[in-house]
Amino acid sequence: MEWPCRAETWGDHIDAAREAYAEVARTIARFEPVTMIVKPKNVAEVSILVGAGTGISMFSLPHDDSWMRDNGPTFVVDGRGQVAGVDWRWNAWGNKYPDHDRDGAVAEAVLMHLEMRRYEAPIVNEGGAIHTDGEGTLLTTESVLLNPNRNPGISRAEMEEVLAAYLGIRKVIWLGEGLEGDRDADKGTDGHIDNLACFARPGVVLALTTSDTADPNYEILQDNLARLRAATDAQDRALEIIEIEQPKRQVTAEGERLALSYINFYIANGGIVMPAFEDPQDARALQTLTKVFSDREVVQVPATDIVYGGGGIHCITQQQPAGTSAM
Repeated sequence: MEWPCRAETWGDHIDAAREAYAEVARTIARFEPVTMIVKPKNVAEVSILVGAGTGISMFSLPHDDSWMRDNGPTFVVDGRGQVAGVDWRWNAWGNKYPDHDRDGAVAEAVLMHLEMRRYEAPIVNEGGAIHTDGEGTLLTTESVLLNPNRNPGISRAEMEEVLAAYLGIRKVIWLGEGLEGDRDADKGTDGHIDNLACFARPGVVLALTTSDTADPNYEILQDNLARLRAATDAQDRALEIIEIEQPKRQVTAEGERLALSYINFYIANGGIVMPAFEDPQDARALQTLTKVFSDREVVQVPATDIVYGGGGIHCITQQQPAGTSAM
């Protein structure tokens, strides 16, 4: 994880965001070790804020923002249990922020710190833009990976070749656009997949939906469902799709919609850390994930203060698989 530090992102909400990040870190630490990237000048302060005895370690490293899923390495594992990392090119979601050079160096610094092999990818990508089943199938959106603000001129086939080479992907399932509040041209991610759909396990996909036909997300989410229902995975299986209703619309003080999604959760060793939004739908989403992940403890953490900055629990975390470091 990366400690929130960009004042432009958070404004008056930065203290609330930091407490929310700390709560997510402490919750994940119940299941597995957590490392928090912190600016060198803030290490002592953050150690106190996160809490002693939590099993959360600090990694002193300059950075610009706090979305480790996106600018951190995407870890890959070979058939011998060796772990390496893919370092995507980074341009802050299509140059949404001009100051992003330090975030662009984070993945390489993390892999160097871990003494782990680094694969330097030839495309701009973010970890929140992709989701895989571990068996050769990848979910993504056209609005991100084919966006000219990332990879101008690249074709769908060329993108699939890169994903095959760097992630071992044999089948890409393309969804369309993202949620209102996340797909805007001047902010957001342009529509990351981790708000829309994810694999619960191979062959089983969780998908965000809404029954409100007047909601601006309705047509987009219906289109996503149609694409998922028509798709097969790399094993040529039809997908089992489990729908999760989105929470009610919430807006900022400026009237901008927050991109709230129950799909934006973190899978830990023996646990699921999922968002709560002070919405009646929270309990139903918890019930669904508890049933889907019956072998894990599902914990809800308040996440609205995180979403205010543009992402969710999945966006602020990046898992490192067990295994030996490939060099």
